[in-house]
Amino acid sequence: MSVVEVNQEEGVPAAQGAVVNIAAYKFVTIEDRDELRPRIRAWAEEGGLKGTVLLATEGINLFLAGPEQGIAAFLGQLRADPRFADLEVKVSHSDTIPFGKLLVKLKNEIIRMNHPAIRPEDRRAPSVDAHTLAAWLAAGVDDAGRPVVMLDTRNDFEVDAGTFENAIDWRIQRFTQFPDALLQHRDELAGKTVVSFCTGGIRCEKAALYMQDVGVENVYQLEGGILKYFEETGGPGFKGRCFVFDGRDTLGADLAPEGDE
Repeated sequence: MSVVEVNQEEGVPAAQGAVVNIAAYKFVTIEDRDELRPRIRAWAEEGGLKGTVLLATEGINLFLAGPEQGIAAFLGQLRADPRFADLEVKVSHSDTIPFGKLLVKLKNEIIRMNHPAIRPEDRRAPSVDAHTLAAWLAAGVDDAGRPVVMLDTRNDFEVDAGTFENAIDWRIQRFTQFPDALLQHRDELAGKTVVSFCTGGIRCEKAALYMQDVGVENVYQLEGGILKYFEETGGPGFKGRCFVFDGRDTLGADLAPEGDE
């Protein structure tokens, strides 16, 4: 298995591989999701892709896999829509397609939190890129000298597969429990730089905004989540493997499924 980069202008993976896996999301208003749904399904089917696409009025979230040409064509068609022109994609390769079928679903939220006032399209919490975070973790402090703590916003079973060393884990069983857990532990975060993280970045976007709203200071989100951190740094400070919601189950820091490292 190898990791590839995606040409954001052309939407074409820059390296070869048997199966290309992509993960992407964007918070953007979609008022025509009912009309968009069959078009996205048709594009994916034409490319021989399988996986899941979620559409909500707040945005799009997708996990798809298939042949390189099919992925490239799908991204080209999707990015032709101005709303998705700058869609950023995390890419990896696998020997087989890790999905059994193609699903395009309509949802109330692309990641459910049950806090409609949290709108990442309107505002974002500050983010930290992978290389900067790696430097902070090595030093134990951020650039201002504040202690850095990693806050895992994922479900308990995902955390059990692997997480950052000494990460805060409130043992939530679904993301809708995160707000209450934060309120119970908010005081423990005082005086620290808090970096929220998740698999691909979508949960920690909402989590970071909610933390800001309830008065937690010095909050960041890990840009691109664990997968981007693996891709850009090789995963220093991360212990174990990253759980993914497909047939690969978990990925190592080289983005390879178990047995393919």
